[in-house]
Amino acid sequence: MYTIKDVAQKAGLSQATVSRVINHHPYVSEEKKQAVQKAMEELGYVPNSSAQRLRNIKTKKIAVLISRIVNPFFSQLVDAMEQKAARHGYQLILCNTRISPDKELEYFQLLQSKQVDGIILAAAENKWEAIAPYTKYGTVIYCNEYDPDATVTRVRLDQIEGGYIGTKHLLDKGHRKIGYCQGNDSSVSVNRRKGYLKAVTEAGIEPNPAWMFKDVFTVENGREIFRHIATMDDPPTAFFTGSDEVAAGMIKEAQLNGWCVPDDLAVVGFDDQPIATLMDPQFTTINQFTSDIGEKAMEVMLDIIEGKRENKAEDILLPLKLIERQST
Repeated sequence: MYTIKDVAQKAGLSQATVSRVINHHPYVSEEKKQAVQKAMEELGYVPNSSAQRLRNIKTKKIAVLISRIVNPFFSQLVDAMEQKAARHGYQLILCNTRISPDKELEYFQLLQSKQVDGIILAAAENKWEAIAPYTKYGTVIYCNEYDPDATVTRVRLDQIEGGYIGTKHLLDKGHRKIGYCQGNDSSVSVNRRKGYLKAVTEAGIEPNPAWMFKDVFTVENGREIFRHIATMDDPPTAFFTGSDEVAAGMIKEAQLNGWCVPDDLAVVGFDDQPIATLMDPQFTTINQFTSDIGEKAMEVMLDIIEGKRENKAEDILLPLKLIERQST
């Protein structure tokens, strides 16, 4: 976010002069006014007073930021949000960040330029300190992903519990060599990993770094992980994949290589996407009631926009449930 100091440097003028131009002070030359205006336009700088006026304009549009549009989780989440928004006369704008912090901040220009009333962060690539300045232009809340430092509402799940119950299920089935797949360093991925580590350490098992994988998101990633562990002298007998996409890829590749699921490799996914019941065997997963998360997040957003609710640092936690199927 740019400041009046940045505008002054860009225009080659003092901060005092820039302030006089912004506040329509007399006795400022036309040349300096134009220089300040040009600098503000190039930087996308909006004075606080203008930002406040923009904030009071209602567009009836809400932007939802996701990281991977091809992830079925987001399809279900956004569909629930859109239905809720439409019932209240609002439109939804879908923004795909492709896991890029820079692209995420570009989308916040929609809020700064008042093209939307609010932004729901269903994925978060930047720290709160980078996002916080935009809150003066409109409502920002988290859904699913979150930053613990954020001073806004967070509609989410207890992902530590999710990672714990998925791993504990495998332990209860008698497995001692349990692998783990993590996405990136998002709050969701990090907390699921904490749950996994909590479960194995409680069972007196030393986590094996060779069985833990990072930056794993897709069906193809799941295939790659299986091919890797198949070459190990001491491979894991079970996997908590943290993703139904990854679980599906891992199971399919295992079958292609003559492994039997769950006898040779037990697999737990996460999300309870339709693919979990389309696979043979159907696989165990964690249902996080995706549509409920989306609907609740949109409800909270609308209540804040319409002045029925305060946007404060608050966690709204929704339930998780283990769904046991044939893969374990």
